Amino acid sequence: MRGEQAMINFILRHGQTDPSVQHMVNGDPTCPVYLNRAGEQACIRVRSSIDARNVGTWVTSEFPRAQQTAQLLIGSSVTSVRVERGLNELDYGTFEGAPFLAYGDWLARHGADKRPKGSAESQREAILRMLEALRTITHYPGDRVVIAHGLLVSVLVWGLSESHESMPLFMPEAPYLKPLEVPDEELVDLLASLISRLTVAAEIGG
Repeated sequence: MRGEQAMINFILRHGQTDPSVQHMVNGDPTCPVYLNRAGEQACIRVRSSIDARNVGTWVTSEFPRAQQTAQLLIGSSVTSVRVERGLNELDYGTFEGAPFLAYGDWLARHGADKRPKGSAESQREAILRMLEALRTITHYPGDRVVIAHGLLVSVLVWGLSESHESMPLFMPEAPYLKPLEVPDEELVDLLASLISRLTVAAEIGG
């Protein structure tokens, strides 16, 4: 904790799972996907760099792999975890459990504003949902650790690059367990900018 200093948000992707290694998509939180052995061991290694006692709030998506990552990073500390469904992975609809390449091919043909069959959201809608959810965490006691999914982390990395181009459909894959460290004021400004750009792009169909 930092007293009068600005609170820091540590935003990271969950640990490794077998489907993620195989590039299979999982956007259904009721599907029991957990970390594999390598993912568990990586969490234990990363734990030493995070003093759980000095984290004010832990936040995860609804997905088992995100919550498991939090528990492994927290270790033996008695700490509660807030579950924020707005941070959930993209709903892939009928692509659930399929190779990402299948969804990626569909996305390249249909664009960010089209919902896949069986899905409740388009890629752009999902990203906006995640960004809006991330806005709420600045009201929680800090410092904060947020464990979410690769798409959100990739979007934030892209936003921090200060690119003046339109957000691409495909971005470099976010690494597992590598936190972005973003102070509150910077995060608030970043989220406002990204939400505004995505909203405007949706309105003009770009």
